[in-house]
Amino acid sequence: MKNKINPTKHERVLSENDFIVSKTDTSGRITYCNEIFIEISGYREQELLGAQHNIIRHPDMPRGVFKYLWDTVRAGRECFAYVKNMAKDGSFYWVFTNVTPDVGQDGKTLGYFSVRRRPEPQAVNTISDLYQAMLDKEKQAGPRAAANASLNLLTAVLKEKSVSYEEFILSL
Repeated sequence: MKNKINPTKHERVLSENDFIVSKTDTSGRITYCNEIFIEISGYREQELLGAQHNIIRHPDMPRGVFKYLWDTVRAGRECFAYVKNMAKDGSFYWVFTNVTPDVGQDGKTLGYFSVRRRPEPQAVNTISDLYQAMLDKEKQAGPRAAANASLNLLTAVLKEKSVSYEEFILSL
């Protein structure tokens, strides 16, 4: 069972040259993590390997973002996203992530490969406002409908801007 970690207001910031790399199996269990991931998350490698990747999920992240991400990669496409993660000590760190399916020679998905780097501060400011609106929708909808409610809000925002998800995220 996952330990209850209380979020703090302390932010960890990746350096310009830091790249967090991880691999998971198809159910999201971590099968590989690089030294930067271990360092920034505050977990030991033994704590990360075999754990669900959501071990670092920050409560400020809307469920709808993860629903979109999982739907996309399970469909065999890469996904870009801005993600606020939580370290073992409750501090947080923002990343710009690219998640890609890891496909075997037989064409079957073996797992997922993720590379994360430091996002631009203005992108975090923009996405934070959207994520807060998505979280508000999730609270209104209740736990069972939360992911779809916030994903519907995201879809409406994209439609209003006349852009795809990818165009929006890559424009930030």
